[in-house]
Amino acid sequence: MVQLSALHWIYVACIVLIIGFMVRKRDTTLLCIAGIFVLGLVATGSLTASVSGIFSSFIYALKELLGTILIISVIVALSRVLARTGINEMMVSPFTKLIRTPSLAYWTIGIVMMIISWFFWPSPAVALIGAVLLPVAIRAGLPALGVAVSMNLFGHGIALSSDFIIQAAPKLTADAAGIPVGDVVSASVPLVLVMGFVTTVAAFWFLRRDMKRGTLTFSTGLASVGSATSTSGDDGTVPPSESSSPSLMPRNTRIVFAILVPLFFLTDVAAMIYFKLQGGDATALIGGTALLLLLLICLFAHGNRGLEQSTTDMVDGFLFGFRVFGPVIPIAAFFYLGDSAFIEVFGKTLPAGSHGIVNDLGLALAHTVPVNTAVSAATLTTVGAITGLDGSGFSGISLAGSIASLFGTAIQSGVATLTALGQIAAIWVGGGTIIPWALIPAAAICGISPFELARRNLKPVIIGLVVTTIVAMFLI
Repeated sequence: MVQLSALHWIYVACIVLIIGFMVRKRDTTLLCIAGIFVLGLVATGSLTASVSGIFSSFIYALKELLGTILIISVIVALSRVLARTGINEMMVSPFTKLIRTPSLAYWTIGIVMMIISWFFWPSPAVALIGAVLLPVAIRAGLPALGVAVSMNLFGHGIALSSDFIIQAAPKLTADAAGIPVGDVVSASVPLVLVMGFVTTVAAFWFLRRDMKRGTLTFSTGLASVGSATSTSGDDGTVPPSESSSPSLMPRNTRIVFAILVPLFFLTDVAAMIYFKLQGGDATALIGGTALLLLLLICLFAHGNRGLEQSTTDMVDGFLFGFRVFGPVIPIAAFFYLGDSAFIEVFGKTLPAGSHGIVNDLGLALAHTVPVNTAVSAATLTTVGAITGLDGSGFSGISLAGSIASLFGTAIQSGVATLTALGQIAAIWVGGGTIIPWALIPAAAICGISPFELARRNLKPVIIGLVVTTIVAMFLI
């Protein structure tokens, strides 16, 4: 095991400060930049390298986030075009007859999101669901923040942490634990059910309570006036300036496009299944489809001005994407240093044998606690959560599998259950439910602040992890 150095303790201290600032709803940009600078200075001993490292870490974070920024920008641009031309009204009208209440909106969107995410992972699913069902949910009375919570918990939470279909997560943890993938999948079923049920029900209860109190409204958490949800007023209706306009596009043409838009996306789903497209490939297919639809609609709606208008709409989408992601890049840059980014930014300056700051901390924790059933379960949850702090969710699950094997061997049972528990904790924390820079897809599609969404998810996820850990103690 690597001996913890000053770098590790500085990183921990920065995390504590960042969490404290977030709880107090204060901006963390300056704190993150200071943390990057101090880490660089301690690691390299060079003032020049530490200053340069700030910019280099920003570049690294931007490269990691660029694909997400682009898909969000394109989907938002398309959403605005659909709203401006009135196609959106035509497209969502059938759904408004099915989703009539905030409760139906929350559970329907969540379940659909979960099912699609099992097959294609959450990022492309967010784009598909958000483009079609966000306006419906708002008209049914569920604020955009509630829509984001639903998509986030069911997609990046339940679907990604279980990964029953694609099985990328179970494969990583099972290989590290030295057990068959099927054992991890089987052991994860009761834990996923408990975690999913407790978390989504708790989140729903908090949403309903705050809506009744008036502390959660249609404007709560909006990222900016120009957000994706700004096409709807506080009562869920489209303001006159954004309402359907026959002068832009005849009614029959709007009806045709209202059919074509979901049909194109359904064709994407069929193509994903047939060609086995997943992750980034699936996201790219959806982004390309959205761009083609945007261009086609602009040409029909604006005639000779269609070429110029399509460029304007794309630029507006990119402006929105970078405006939403701007505050996130500094904090993402800091937390990426907990993993492979540190070597890329500051070179091979970590202690010999280090597996990354975050993984080193997880290993140190595992070697400093006594071994029994209760402690084993609590430790795996904690280690999983710690390794998820880099916002990936996947970078630390191999470590969770290794530690699960270690503890399972020591207590002579429960290796598969402990492995599944570590996997669930790592992905629920880092995969995109309470780490702001990891849950940007759902937040940006709904036009809300990722930090506000993280705060909204924090209590339900913590409650879910506690209950799931207790259940795991009885299953080991």
